[in-house]
Amino acid sequence: MIPAPVIARFSSALPFWVSLLLLPLVILSARYGGWAMILPPLGAWWLYSGLDAVLGRNTENPDPETPDSYLLWYKLITWIWLPIQIVLIYGTIWYVTGASHLTGWEKLGVFFGVGVLTGSIGIVYAHELLHQSDRFERWLADLLLATVLYSHFRTEHLLVHHPWVGTRRDAVTARYNEGFHRYFLRVLVSGPASAWAAEKAMLARRDLSPFDGANPFWRYAALQAGALILALLIGGWEGLGLFIFQAFVAIWQLELTNYVEHYGLTRKYLGNGKYEPVRPHHSWNADHKATSWQFINLQRHSDHHYKPARRYPLLQTYPDAEAPQLPLGYPLMALAAMVPPLWRRVMNPRVRRWRKDHYPEITDWTPYKRGDFPAPEIR
Repeated sequence: MIPAPVIARFSSALPFWVSLLLLPLVILSARYGGWAMILPPLGAWWLYSGLDAVLGRNTENPDPETPDSYLLWYKLITWIWLPIQIVLIYGTIWYVTGASHLTGWEKLGVFFGVGVLTGSIGIVYAHELLHQSDRFERWLADLLLATVLYSHFRTEHLLVHHPWVGTRRDAVTARYNEGFHRYFLRVLVSGPASAWAAEKAMLARRDLSPFDGANPFWRYAALQAGALILALLIGGWEGLGLFIFQAFVAIWQLELTNYVEHYGLTRKYLGNGKYEPVRPHHSWNADHKATSWQFINLQRHSDHHYKPARRYPLLQTYPDAEAPQLPLGYPLMALAAMVPPLWRRVMNPRVRRWRKDHYPEITDWTPYKRGDFPAPEIR
Protein backbone atom coordinates (compact mmCIF):
# COMPACT_ATOMS: atom_id res chain seq x y z
CA MET A 1 0.00 0.00 0.00
CA ILE A 2 1.28 3.47 -0.92
CA PRO A 3 1.55 5.54 2.30
CA ALA A 4 -0.07 8.97 2.63
CA PRO A 5 3.19 10.99 2.76
CA VAL A 6 4.24 9.51 -0.60
CA ILE A 7 0.82 10.24 -2.11
CA ALA A 8 1.07 13.87 -0.98
CA ARG A 9 4.22 14.55 -3.03
CA PHE A 10 3.91 16.69 -6.16
CA SER A 11 5.95 14.07 -8.04
CA SER A 12 3.27 11.48 -7.27
CA ALA A 13 0.51 13.74 -8.62
CA LEU A 14 2.43 14.93 -11.69
CA PRO A 15 1.56 11.96 -13.97
CA PHE A 16 -2.11 12.91 -13.67
CA TRP A 17 -1.33 16.27 -15.29
CA VAL A 18 -0.67 14.63 -18.66
CA SER A 19 -3.82 16.27 -20.07
CA LEU A 20 -1.83 19.48 -20.51
CA LEU A 21 0.39 17.72 -23.06
CA LEU A 22 -2.57 17.34 -25.42
CA LEU A 23 -3.32 21.07 -25.70
CA PRO A 24 -0.48 21.87 -28.14
CA LEU A 25 -1.86 19.20 -30.47
CA VAL A 26 -5.07 21.22 -30.96
CA ILE A 27 -3.00 24.36 -31.58
CA LEU A 28 -0.98 22.55 -34.25
CA SER A 29 -4.13 21.18 -35.92
CA ALA A 30 -5.60 24.70 -36.14
CA ARG A 31 -2.35 26.22 -37.37
CA TYR A 32 -1.61 23.72 -40.12
CA GLY A 33 -4.86 21.88 -40.89
CA GLY A 34 -4.52 18.86 -43.18
CA TRP A 35 -2.37 16.11 -41.67
CA ALA A 36 -2.16 17.92 -38.33
CA MET A 37 -5.86 17.33 -37.65
CA ILE A 38 -5.07 13.76 -36.69
CA LEU A 39 -2.81 14.87 -33.82
CA PRO A 40 -5.43 15.39 -31.05
CA PRO A 41 -7.14 11.99 -31.49
CA LEU A 42 -3.74 10.39 -32.05
CA GLY A 43 -2.55 11.77 -28.72
CA ALA A 44 -5.75 11.08 -26.78
CA TRP A 45 -6.45 7.59 -28.17
CA TRP A 46 -3.15 6.05 -29.17
CA LEU A 47 -0.30 7.69 -27.27
CA TYR A 48 -1.30 6.54 -23.80
CA SER A 49 -2.59 3.22 -25.10
CA GLY A 50 0.87 2.64 -26.52
CA LEU A 51 2.38 3.53 -23.16
CA ASP A 52 0.05 1.01 -21.54
CA ALA A 53 1.67 -1.69 -23.67
CA VAL A 54 5.05 -0.68 -22.27
CA LEU A 55 4.15 0.17 -18.66
CA GLY A 56 1.45 -2.46 -18.10
CA ARG A 57 -0.95 -2.46 -15.17
CA ASN A 58 -0.64 -0.68 -11.85
CA THR A 59 -1.93 -2.99 -9.11
CA GLU A 60 -0.64 -0.85 -6.21
CA ASN A 61 -3.25 0.72 -3.99
CA PRO A 62 -2.95 4.06 -2.18
CA ASP A 63 -3.84 4.37 1.48
CA PRO A 64 -7.59 5.10 1.32
CA GLU A 65 -7.41 6.96 4.65
CA THR A 66 -5.09 9.63 3.23
CA PRO A 67 -6.36 13.03 4.49
CA ASP A 68 -7.97 15.30 1.94
CA SER A 69 -5.44 18.00 2.80
CA TYR A 70 -2.72 15.79 1.27
CA LEU A 71 -4.39 15.84 -2.15
CA LEU A 72 -3.96 19.48 -3.23
CA TRP A 73 -1.81 18.71 -6.30
CA TYR A 74 -4.37 16.17 -7.51
CA LYS A 75 -7.30 18.54 -7.03
CA LEU A 76 -5.52 21.48 -8.64
CA ILE A 77 -5.45 20.01 -12.15
CA THR A 78 -9.24 19.54 -12.04
CA TRP A 79 -9.72 23.10 -10.76
CA ILE A 80 -7.64 24.81 -13.44
CA TRP A 81 -9.14 22.87 -16.34
CA LEU A 82 -12.25 25.08 -16.57
CA PRO A 83 -10.37 28.27 -17.63
CA ILE A 84 -8.15 26.12 -19.87
CA GLN A 85 -11.18 24.58 -21.56
CA ILE A 86 -12.88 27.95 -22.01
CA VAL A 87 -9.79 29.35 -23.72
CA LEU A 88 -9.42 26.16 -25.75
CA ILE A 89 -12.99 26.27 -27.09
CA TYR A 90 -13.57 29.97 -27.58
CA GLY A 91 -10.01 30.83 -28.54
CA THR A 92 -10.12 28.17 -31.24
CA ILE A 93 -13.51 29.46 -32.44
CA TRP A 94 -12.04 32.97 -32.75
CA TYR A 95 -8.98 31.72 -34.61
CA VAL A 96 -10.64 29.20 -36.91
CA THR A 97 -13.53 31.39 -38.03
CA GLY A 98 -11.03 34.01 -39.15
CA ALA A 99 -8.56 31.57 -40.69
CA SER A 100 -8.47 31.73 -44.51
CA HIS A 101 -6.03 28.81 -44.78
CA LEU A 102 -8.55 26.28 -43.45
CA THR A 103 -11.31 24.74 -45.55
CA GLY A 104 -14.72 24.01 -44.06
CA TRP A 105 -13.83 20.34 -43.60
CA GLU A 106 -10.56 21.28 -41.94
CA LYS A 107 -12.40 23.50 -39.49
CA LEU A 108 -14.66 20.58 -38.59
CA GLY A 109 -11.56 18.43 -38.22
CA VAL A 110 -10.02 20.90 -35.79
CA PHE A 111 -13.18 20.94 -33.71
CA PHE A 112 -13.36 17.18 -33.75
CA GLY A 113 -10.02 17.37 -31.95
CA VAL A 114 -11.39 19.99 -29.56
CA GLY A 115 -14.33 17.69 -28.79
CA VAL A 116 -11.98 14.78 -28.16
CA LEU A 117 -10.31 16.84 -25.42
CA THR A 118 -13.49 18.35 -23.93
CA GLY A 119 -15.01 14.86 -23.81
CA SER A 120 -12.10 12.67 -22.75
CA ILE A 121 -10.66 15.25 -20.32
CA GLY A 122 -13.23 17.96 -19.56
CA ILE A 123 -16.16 15.66 -18.82
CA VAL A 124 -13.91 13.26 -16.88
CA TYR A 125 -12.78 16.16 -14.67
CA ALA A 126 -16.38 17.36 -14.34
CA HIS A 127 -17.33 13.85 -13.22
CA GLU A 128 -14.72 13.97 -10.47
CA LEU A 129 -15.85 17.44 -9.36
CA LEU A 130 -19.59 16.76 -9.29
CA HIS A 131 -19.04 13.90 -6.84
CA GLN A 132 -17.59 16.28 -4.25
CA SER A 133 -19.60 18.03 -1.55
CA ASP A 134 -17.71 21.31 -1.96
CA ARG A 135 -19.89 23.95 -3.67
CA PHE A 136 -16.94 25.44 -5.52
CA GLU A 137 -16.09 22.10 -7.10
CA ARG A 138 -19.70 21.39 -8.02
CA TRP A 139 -19.93 24.78 -9.72
CA LEU A 140 -16.79 23.97 -11.70
CA ALA A 141 -18.49 20.75 -12.79
CA ASP A 142 -21.65 22.60 -13.85
CA LEU A 143 -19.66 25.10 -15.89
CA LEU A 144 -17.59 22.40 -17.59
CA LEU A 145 -20.71 20.43 -18.50
CA ALA A 146 -22.37 23.57 -19.90
CA THR A 147 -19.50 23.96 -22.39
CA VAL A 148 -20.45 20.58 -23.90
CA LEU A 149 -24.23 21.08 -23.60
CA TYR A 150 -24.66 18.08 -21.28
CA SER A 151 -25.56 19.71 -17.98
CA HIS A 152 -28.24 17.16 -17.10
CA PHE A 153 -25.42 14.61 -16.74
CA ARG A 154 -24.86 15.80 -13.16
CA THR A 155 -28.41 14.89 -12.14
CA GLU A 156 -28.58 11.72 -14.19
CA HIS A 157 -25.25 10.50 -12.88
CA LEU A 158 -25.81 11.20 -9.18
CA LEU A 159 -29.52 10.44 -8.85
CA VAL A 160 -30.01 7.68 -11.42
CA HIS A 161 -26.79 6.03 -12.54
CA HIS A 162 -25.17 5.47 -9.16
CA PRO A 163 -28.26 4.25 -7.29
CA TRP A 164 -29.55 2.06 -10.11
CA VAL A 165 -26.48 0.90 -12.04
CA GLY A 166 -26.92 -2.66 -13.28
CA THR A 167 -30.73 -2.37 -13.50
CA ARG A 168 -33.13 -1.30 -16.23
CA ARG A 169 -33.74 1.97 -14.37
CA ASP A 170 -30.22 3.03 -15.39
CA ALA A 171 -30.15 3.93 -19.07
CA VAL A 172 -26.35 4.00 -19.29
CA THR A 173 -25.85 0.42 -18.17
CA ALA A 174 -25.31 -1.14 -21.60
CA ARG A 175 -27.28 -4.32 -22.08
CA TYR A 176 -25.79 -7.63 -23.14
CA ASN A 177 -25.59 -7.82 -26.97
CA GLU A 178 -26.64 -4.17 -27.32
CA GLY A 179 -24.41 -2.48 -29.90
CA PHE A 180 -22.99 0.93 -29.11
CA HIS A 181 -24.79 2.82 -31.89
CA ARG A 182 -28.21 1.66 -30.73
CA TYR A 183 -27.17 2.32 -27.13
CA PHE A 184 -26.03 5.86 -27.98
CA LEU A 185 -29.35 6.84 -29.55
CA ARG A 186 -31.25 5.31 -26.63
CA VAL A 187 -29.22 7.22 -24.04
CA LEU A 188 -29.48 10.54 -25.89
CA VAL A 189 -33.27 10.25 -25.75
CA SER A 190 -33.77 8.70 -22.33
CA GLY A 191 -31.03 10.46 -20.33
CA PRO A 192 -32.55 13.97 -20.08
CA ALA A 193 -36.02 12.55 -19.38
CA SER A 194 -34.63 10.27 -16.68
CA ALA A 195 -32.74 13.16 -15.05
CA TRP A 196 -35.86 15.36 -15.14
CA ALA A 197 -37.94 12.60 -13.51
CA ALA A 198 -35.35 12.21 -10.75
CA GLU A 199 -35.34 15.94 -9.95
CA LYS A 200 -39.14 16.05 -10.13
CA ALA A 201 -39.35 13.22 -7.58
CA MET A 202 -36.92 14.98 -5.24
CA LEU A 203 -38.87 18.24 -5.44
CA ALA A 204 -42.16 16.43 -4.88
CA ARG A 205 -40.87 15.14 -1.53
CA ARG A 206 -40.44 18.80 -0.55
CA ASP A 207 -43.94 19.63 -1.86
CA LEU A 208 -42.41 21.69 -4.64
CA SER A 209 -43.38 21.88 -8.31
CA PRO A 210 -40.88 20.62 -10.88
CA PHE A 211 -40.94 24.19 -12.24
CA ASP A 212 -39.82 25.65 -8.92
CA GLY A 213 -36.61 27.69 -8.96
CA ALA A 214 -34.95 24.99 -6.83
CA ASN A 215 -34.88 22.67 -9.86
CA PRO A 216 -31.27 22.72 -11.16
CA PHE A 217 -32.55 22.37 -14.71
CA TRP A 218 -33.08 26.16 -14.72
CA ARG A 219 -29.39 26.62 -13.88
CA TYR A 220 -28.44 24.06 -16.52
CA ALA A 221 -30.48 25.91 -19.15
CA ALA A 222 -29.03 29.32 -18.25
CA LEU A 223 -25.42 28.10 -18.31
CA GLN A 224 -25.87 26.30 -21.63
CA ALA A 225 -27.61 29.30 -23.16
CA GLY A 226 -24.72 31.47 -22.04
CA ALA A 227 -22.20 29.07 -23.59
CA LEU A 228 -24.09 29.11 -26.91
CA ILE A 229 -24.48 32.90 -26.97
CA LEU A 230 -20.77 33.39 -26.31
CA ALA A 231 -19.91 31.12 -29.24
CA LEU A 232 -22.29 33.09 -31.46
CA LEU A 233 -20.81 36.44 -30.37
CA ILE A 234 -17.23 35.32 -30.98
CA GLY A 235 -17.62 33.33 -34.18
CA GLY A 236 -21.03 34.12 -35.61
CA TRP A 237 -23.19 31.31 -36.94
CA GLU A 238 -20.12 29.42 -38.07
CA GLY A 239 -18.67 29.61 -34.58
CA LEU A 240 -21.97 28.47 -33.08
CA GLY A 241 -22.04 25.46 -35.40
CA LEU A 242 -18.46 24.52 -34.53
CA PHE A 243 -19.27 24.85 -30.82
CA ILE A 244 -22.25 22.50 -31.15
CA PHE A 245 -20.14 20.05 -33.15
CA GLN A 246 -17.42 19.84 -30.47
CA ALA A 247 -20.14 19.33 -27.85
CA PHE A 248 -21.54 16.40 -29.84
CA VAL A 249 -18.08 14.83 -30.13
CA ALA A 250 -17.56 15.27 -26.38
CA ILE A 251 -20.91 13.63 -25.59
CA TRP A 252 -20.07 10.77 -27.94
CA GLN A 253 -16.77 10.29 -26.07
CA LEU A 254 -18.58 10.26 -22.72
CA GLU A 255 -21.18 7.74 -23.78
CA LEU A 256 -18.55 5.48 -25.32
CA THR A 257 -16.93 5.40 -21.89
CA ASN A 258 -20.26 4.75 -20.15
CA TYR A 259 -20.93 1.92 -22.57
CA VAL A 260 -17.59 0.27 -21.82
CA GLU A 261 -17.83 0.66 -18.05
CA HIS A 262 -20.86 -1.55 -17.38
CA TYR A 263 -21.56 -3.55 -20.53
CA GLY A 264 -23.58 -6.66 -19.77
CA LEU A 265 -23.21 -6.45 -15.97
CA THR A 266 -26.36 -6.68 -13.88
CA ARG A 267 -27.27 -6.68 -10.21
CA LYS A 268 -29.12 -9.71 -8.91
CA TYR A 269 -32.86 -9.27 -8.45
CA LEU A 270 -33.89 -10.18 -4.89
CA GLY A 271 -37.65 -9.98 -5.31
CA ASN A 272 -40.23 -7.46 -4.10
CA GLY A 273 -38.74 -4.77 -6.35
CA LYS A 274 -35.32 -4.95 -4.65
CA TYR A 275 -31.85 -5.51 -6.05
CA GLU A 276 -28.61 -6.44 -4.34
CA PRO A 277 -26.30 -3.57 -3.25
CA VAL A 278 -23.64 -2.30 -5.64
CA ARG A 279 -20.37 -4.19 -5.30
CA PRO A 280 -16.99 -3.92 -7.10
CA HIS A 281 -17.92 -6.70 -9.51
CA HIS A 282 -20.73 -4.61 -11.01
CA SER A 283 -18.30 -2.44 -13.04
CA TRP A 284 -15.51 -3.27 -15.45
CA ASN A 285 -12.14 -2.42 -13.95
CA ALA A 286 -9.05 -1.29 -15.89
CA ASP A 287 -5.92 -0.49 -13.92
CA HIS A 288 -3.65 0.07 -16.92
CA LYS A 289 -1.07 2.62 -15.83
CA ALA A 290 -0.81 5.27 -18.57
CA THR A 291 -4.50 5.50 -19.50
CA SER A 292 -5.34 5.68 -15.79
CA TRP A 293 -3.15 8.79 -15.63
CA GLN A 294 -5.00 10.18 -18.65
CA PHE A 295 -8.46 9.46 -17.19
CA ILE A 296 -7.47 10.33 -13.58
CA ASN A 297 -8.20 6.80 -12.37
CA LEU A 298 -11.74 6.69 -13.78
CA GLN A 299 -10.74 3.26 -15.06
CA ARG A 300 -10.67 2.05 -11.46
CA HIS A 301 -14.40 2.15 -11.92
CA SER A 302 -15.21 -0.79 -9.69
CA ASP A 303 -14.06 1.09 -6.62
CA HIS A 304 -15.63 4.34 -7.80
CA HIS A 305 -19.07 2.73 -7.75
CA TYR A 306 -18.36 0.97 -4.48
CA LYS A 307 -17.15 4.21 -2.84
CA PRO A 308 -18.51 7.09 -4.99
CA ALA A 309 -17.25 9.90 -2.74
CA ARG A 310 -13.64 8.67 -2.78
CA ARG A 311 -11.36 11.11 -4.63
CA TYR A 312 -9.63 9.78 -7.70
CA PRO A 313 -6.05 9.50 -6.34
CA LEU A 314 -7.31 7.15 -3.59
CA LEU A 315 -9.35 4.78 -5.75
CA GLN A 316 -8.47 1.14 -5.26
CA THR A 317 -8.01 -1.66 -7.74
CA TYR A 318 -9.00 -5.28 -7.12
CA PRO A 319 -7.83 -8.75 -8.06
CA ASP A 320 -9.50 -10.10 -11.18
CA ALA A 321 -11.57 -12.49 -9.08
CA GLU A 322 -13.20 -9.59 -7.23
CA ALA A 323 -13.75 -7.13 -10.10
CA PRO A 324 -13.87 -8.00 -13.82
CA GLN A 325 -10.85 -6.63 -15.67
CA LEU A 326 -10.94 -5.14 -19.17
CA PRO A 327 -8.23 -6.44 -21.49
CA LEU A 328 -7.20 -2.90 -22.55
CA GLY A 329 -7.57 0.69 -21.37
CA TYR A 330 -10.59 2.83 -22.20
CA PRO A 331 -9.38 4.39 -25.49
CA LEU A 332 -8.84 1.08 -27.28
CA MET A 333 -11.93 -0.51 -25.73
CA ALA A 334 -13.97 2.47 -26.95
CA LEU A 335 -12.63 2.02 -30.48
CA ALA A 336 -13.61 -1.67 -30.32
CA ALA A 337 -17.10 -0.63 -29.19
CA MET A 338 -17.52 1.31 -32.45
CA VAL A 339 -17.44 -2.04 -34.28
CA PRO A 340 -20.20 -4.10 -32.60
CA PRO A 341 -19.19 -7.53 -34.03
CA LEU A 342 -15.65 -7.01 -32.76
CA TRP A 343 -16.92 -5.79 -29.41
CA ARG A 344 -19.18 -8.81 -28.93
CA ARG A 345 -16.36 -11.15 -29.87
CA VAL A 346 -14.10 -9.58 -27.22
CA MET A 347 -16.60 -8.93 -24.43
CA ASN A 348 -19.45 -11.45 -24.61
CA PRO A 349 -17.26 -14.39 -23.46
CA ARG A 350 -16.08 -12.24 -20.57
CA VAL A 351 -19.67 -11.42 -19.57
CA ARG A 352 -20.60 -15.11 -19.63
CA ARG A 353 -17.55 -15.94 -17.51
CA TRP A 354 -18.50 -13.16 -15.09
CA ARG A 355 -21.98 -14.67 -14.72
CA LYS A 356 -20.58 -18.10 -13.91
CA ASP A 357 -18.04 -16.71 -11.45
CA HIS A 358 -20.36 -14.41 -9.50
CA TYR A 359 -23.82 -15.91 -9.98
CA PRO A 360 -23.51 -19.68 -10.50
CA GLU A 361 -26.97 -20.09 -8.94
CA ILE A 362 -28.62 -18.18 -11.84
CA THR A 363 -29.15 -20.65 -14.67
CA ASP A 364 -31.54 -18.58 -16.79
CA TRP A 365 -30.48 -15.05 -17.67
CA THR A 366 -33.40 -14.47 -20.03
CA PRO A 367 -35.41 -12.31 -17.57
CA TYR A 368 -32.38 -10.04 -17.14
CA LYS A 369 -31.83 -9.72 -20.89
CA ARG A 370 -35.51 -9.04 -21.57
CA GLY A 371 -35.89 -6.68 -18.62
CA ASP A 372 -38.72 -8.73 -17.09
CA PHE A 373 -37.95 -7.66 -13.53
CA PRO A 374 -39.56 -4.44 -12.32
CA ALA A 375 -37.54 -1.26 -12.47
CA PRO A 376 -36.70 0.05 -9.00
CA GLU A 377 -38.67 3.04 -7.85
CA ILE A 378 -37.05 6.48 -7.98
CA ARG A 379 -36.19 7.47 -4.43
